[in-house]
Amino acid sequence: MRLFRLTFATIFQRKAWAICVFAVIVLPFALPMISSATEKPILVEPARIIAAWDTLWICTLFWGLFTAAHEGETNAKTGVGEYFQTTGVSATRQLFEIWLAIFCYILPLALITSAICQFAAAPADPAEHSMWWTLNMQYTVMFLLVIGPLLALATALASRFGGITGFTVTLLVTLYGLYGVGYLDNMLKLEANPILHGIWLFSPHYSFADLTQRLLFKRGALPPDTFWNMSLYFAGILATYVGLSRLCFRTKLPV
Repeated sequence: MRLFRLTFATIFQRKAWAICVFAVIVLPFALPMISSATEKPILVEPARIIAAWDTLWICTLFWGLFTAAHEGETNAKTGVGEYFQTTGVSATRQLFEIWLAIFCYILPLALITSAICQFAAAPADPAEHSMWWTLNMQYTVMFLLVIGPLLALATALASRFGGITGFTVTLLVTLYGLYGVGYLDNMLKLEANPILHGIWLFSPHYSFADLTQRLLFKRGALPPDTFWNMSLYFAGILATYVGLSRLCFRTKLPV
């Protein structure tokens, strides 16, 4: 795991992760205090939920994907990947170790966000509170299932096409899955189109993983069958992206 340790230490030395940790911890408490939520105390906790998860998504989409793309490009451009390949570390192993190093920074951010929602924004009603643990766990799992393969994809695309391409393409795919699919669905409701319907059908529906509204309106945890079906759906996307990432990933620039 030498490449993992090298990548982890390199990211740690840049200190940019500290800004994300600060934002994830502080902004959920600071932003509601400077918003209109303070006019009604009952709105503070919902505002905290929005601030917590939105901060996590923003930090992950920009810092996380950018870091993944940067490490993928650096591994190929500087000769690090070629060196480790000569020592017997395969391209698949290199991709996994780079991904794992980045994921080790994203996982604590997700756990911190979940903890803030659990201990600083949980409903007072005992019946609702009993389901809060489950819903927070479900949201965290969904978030990690979405972000995990995207980090690998950003790393792989950057190693082949450059850091800017790796970051931009992955970011656009994520934003499309979170928001663009919804707009496309609304268009199809107004006017049927078989081509657009096919695009919608095979699009990554990342909006399913965003359970913020479910937390806000206290709808309770997802039914077990629904949760496992969604998990299998995102696991299928994960498998697809893993295969695509491995095809794109390279350890050295072409001669």
